[in-house]
Amino acid sequence: MRSRPVPGRHSNPYPVPISGRHSSSVLAWPHFLLLDGLGVFCLVTKRPKGMPVSCPICGKRKAARFCPAKGEKICAVCCGTEREVTIDCPPDCTYLVAAHRYEDKHQRSLPADTPLLEEKIPQDVVHTHQQLMAALAFSIARFCTVQPNAVDADVLACLEALTRTYKVLSSGIIYEKPPDAPLPRELYAALIAFISEIKKPQYERASAAGLKDSELFFLLVFLYRMGLLRTNGRPRSRRFIEFLRGQFPQAPELKRAESRIIVP
Repeated sequence: MRSRPVPGRHSNPYPVPISGRHSSSVLAWPHFLLLDGLGVFCLVTKRPKGMPVSCPICGKRKAARFCPAKGEKICAVCCGTEREVTIDCPPDCTYLVAAHRYEDKHQRSLPADTPLLEEKIPQDVVHTHQQLMAALAFSIARFCTVQPNAVDADVLACLEALTRTYKVLSSGIIYEKPPDAPLPRELYAALIAFISEIKKPQYERASAAGLKDSELFFLLVFLYRMGLLRTNGRPRSRRFIEFLRGQFPQAPELKRAESRIIVP
């Protein structure tokens, strides 16, 4: 007499064809298998062909936008909320460019508690020293090209500290307090070295007719406010940096690295 198969040892009481001549069977998804000899149910979660892939960030919505920073598709909501926040977006991403164009049409206003907002900049100072202003902007853009991890917040922290330094210096008191963070501190040192080089002939001639610390102070305030208005406030924003870079389109020192965008 043939013995009946014992469930859980030699047979599956809920047989599910998954291969061989039964592979064409229509199965519901997901389905369960009983592992022979173990008496344990296993959930089989094979994704049906054509099922949309969910966003790798939220795991909920359909991934429809290719993100060059992550190298895969993400959903439109996560693209909008995580852009320049947790995602380090390349400047030539089409979605980032479109977002910045929208921001250009909706200019920011500076809140009342903005540092140095009480300072009134004489128009003649900015007009007289346009070349120096351009040189400062170029120096910042060149530094950020060499240091691609630099973001707008680094540049603004440097400019605020440098502005406060020259505010005190213009009163005749020797004072200097660089930023604490490494990148802003490095940029601060680079700009101090550049300004010292500009003023070197003046020191050698012992002349008081050259560039004054008070004039430098107002130029730095102007540049600082420009940065506050150009950035969008996101932690990884480089909108102000890209603006400065765009003022010198022919400068080989400011050429971007080859695009990181790879179309899937």
